Amino acid sequence: MPLEQRVHSALGMRVTSWRGHGPGPAVVCVHGAGVSSRELLPFVRVLGATHDAWSLDLPGFGRSEKPAEPLTLETLADAVADWLAVTGLERPCLLGGSFGCQVVVDLAARHPGLAGALVLTGPTVDPHARTPVRVVGQWLRNSVGESPRMAPLNVADYLDAGPRRVLASFGASMRDRIEDKLPHVAEPVLVVRGGKDRMVSQAWAEEVTRLLPRGRLVVMDGLPHMVPYRDPRGLAREVAAFLEEVAA
Repeated sequence: MPLEQRVHSALGMRVTSWRGHGPGPAVVCVHGAGVSSRELLPFVRVLGATHDAWSLDLPGFGRSEKPAEPLTLETLADAVADWLAVTGLERPCLLGGSFGCQVVVDLAARHPGLAGALVLTGPTVDPHARTPVRVVGQWLRNSVGESPRMAPLNVADYLDAGPRRVLASFGASMRDRIEDKLPHVAEPVLVVRGGKDRMVSQAWAEEVTRLLPRGRLVVMDGLPHMVPYRDPRGLAREVAAFLEEVAA
C-alpha cells in the first residue's frame, strides 16, 4: 500500500516519517544504527493495511534534518519522545529494529507512560560481544543471510548520514548498557529474534526477555537479523497478535 510522507519538528529539528493509515492501534518503528527507515518500509506497508503504522528517520539520518554534531542515544530517544508529543500519538507501540531497540528502551525507561507497549526486533548489543572486533565479526557472519537487495539501501543510508555520524551511532550502540535499563521498562514487551540472527544470540535474546518485567520472546525460524525486511508479513502477524493480547 502507498505510504504518506510526513514532516514534523522534534527538539527543534525536522523529522521525516512515513505512515500507513490502517484502522488498528498505532505502531511507531525506529530504525537501526547508521541507517534509516528504508529497511523498515516493507514492514510498515504491510502493517499499515491493518494498523496506524509509522516509521520515522531519526535526526541525522535518512531524510530528517542533519544536526551539526552527531546526537547521543539519549538525545535520539528524547527526539522520539518529543515527536510523539508533536504528532499527538498517545501510548503507541514502539517497535525498534537493532539499535532502534536501544533507543525505544531508553525512551521507555526515562519517559514512563509514553509508550503503551514495545516490540524489540533483534535487540543489540549483547554485553558479551561489546567490542568493535566482535560486533564487526557478528555483522559479517550475519550479512551472508540477509537479502542482497538490502545492500544498496545500506549504501544510500550511509551516504545520507556521512561516515562521522554512522560511526558515532555504532559507538553509541556499543557504549549503551541496555541490560541496566530493561528492568525499568514497565510496559508489555515482545522480543523478536530471527532464528539465524548472528548478531543476537539465543542466549542474549532470552536474557533480554528475563530482564524485562513483562517480556515475551518469539523466535522466527530461518531469518537473519533484519526480520522486518526479510519477512514483513510474518512480523506483522506477530505484532498484531501481540497487540491483541495487550488490549485484552
